[in-house]
Amino acid sequence: MSSLALFADRAFLPRGEVHDAAIVIQDDLIASAGPRREVNVPHDAKRMQFAGGTIVPGFVDLHVHGAGGHDVMEATPEALSAIATALACGGTTSFVATTVTSAPDVLCGSAAGIAGYARLQARPAAGSPPRAEILGVHFEGPFISRERRGVHPEQWIAAPSLPLFALMCAAAAGTTRILTLAPEAPGAIELIDAARKAEIVVSMGHTDATYEQAMVAVDHGASHAAHVFNAMRPFSHRDSGVLGAVLTCEHVTAELIADGIHVEPVAMQLLLKAKPNGGVVLVSDGTAATGMPDGGYRLGDFDVQVKGGVVRNTDGKLAGSALTLDRALRNMVELGVPLDEAIRMLTVYPARVLGIENRKGALAPGSDADLVVFDEKLNILRTVTKGAGLN
Repeated sequence: MSSLALFADRAFLPRGEVHDAAIVIQDDLIASAGPRREVNVPHDAKRMQFAGGTIVPGFVDLHVHGAGGHDVMEATPEALSAIATALACGGTTSFVATTVTSAPDVLCGSAAGIAGYARLQARPAAGSPPRAEILGVHFEGPFISRERRGVHPEQWIAAPSLPLFALMCAAAAGTTRILTLAPEAPGAIELIDAARKAEIVVSMGHTDATYEQAMVAVDHGASHAAHVFNAMRPFSHRDSGVLGAVLTCEHVTAELIADGIHVEPVAMQLLLKAKPNGGVVLVSDGTAATGMPDGGYRLGDFDVQVKGGVVRNTDGKLAGSALTLDRALRNMVELGVPLDEAIRMLTVYPARVLGIENRKGALAPGSDADLVVFDEKLNILRTVTKGAGLN
C-alpha cells in the first residue's frame, strides 16, 4: 500500500480550520487528516511539505460545458480528457458534464460518449497532469422556455416528453445526474416525477415560471436552480416569479456564477443572505474558452466569441463563461464571504446536491484524495485528483 503525506500551514477539514496540518493519502483515498501532532504518518510514506500552503478539498462543479478548447458535446475521449485536464488547473477535481439544447440524436450521441468515458476514466499515469473526474451528465435542456432560452438554439427546444427523456437517460446509461428544465411547460411536472423516481436532481432553469408554477415543481421534488438570476423570469415586488421560490425555499440550492459578469455584487450578496448555510453552490458554467485566450470557440453546435475573458454568441448574448473555480473562490472572498464558507460552496455543498458527500468535497478519511493546495494569496500551488498530481 503506497502512502503519501502532505504537510501545510493549514487545512480546511469538516471540523473546521486546523493549523500545522497533515494529510495522509493511501491508494487514492484520504487515510487521515488533522493537526500534524494527531496524525499517524507511516514511516515509509513519501512526504511533501507546502510551506505557507493551505490544503482544501478539490472543487466539485455541477455545471461545465467545456474547457481547454473543447466542448463536452464533442464527447470523444480526447476532448473529454483535455477538458478534465484543463479544469484541474483551476482546482476542479470532479464535474458534471453539461449539454446544451440540441437535436435529439446529437444530444443522445453526446450523452453516450460522455457515459462511455465516465465508465472507463482512470487515474492518470505517473508523471501525467491530474484530470478532473466526470461524475455524470447534466442535461441543460431541451425542455426549457423559449422566452428564457438564453443562447440555447430555439429550433431544438422541446416540450417535456417522457419518451424523449427516456431516450436521453438510456443514452447516458445510468450517469444522468441533473436535469434542468422550465417547470411551467406543459408536461414538466410528469417529467419531474419521472426524474425524481430515477434519483436525478431536478433543476429549474431557463424558465419563465411564476412563483406558483415554481412551487408546484418544488412540491414534486425540484430542489435546485441553474445559474440563478440568469435566464430566469425577473423578480418583482408584485411578481416574484421563480426567483421568489428559489430565494425563500430553504431546501432549493442555487447555482451562482461568481465571475462578476453574470451577476453583479449586490445581487450576489442578496442571494447569499437569503440562502446561507448550504443554499448556494458556485459553478463555472464553463465553456471551451476556459483556460484559453480570447478568440472563437464552439458551444454545442454554434459559435461563440471570447473578448476580455467574456463569452458571447454572435448576437452578443452571454454564452456561459471562461471562469475557473479558483477565481470564483477569490471573488467570493473579495466580496466578504469568509474563506471557509466560500470553500464549502465549492466542495461539500455541491457534493451534497449529488448525494456524494461521503466521498467528495471533504478532507476526511475514506474520501477520494481530491485536494487543492493554495499559497497565501489563494493561488494554486498543486491540484491532486485521487492522489494524481503528486508525482
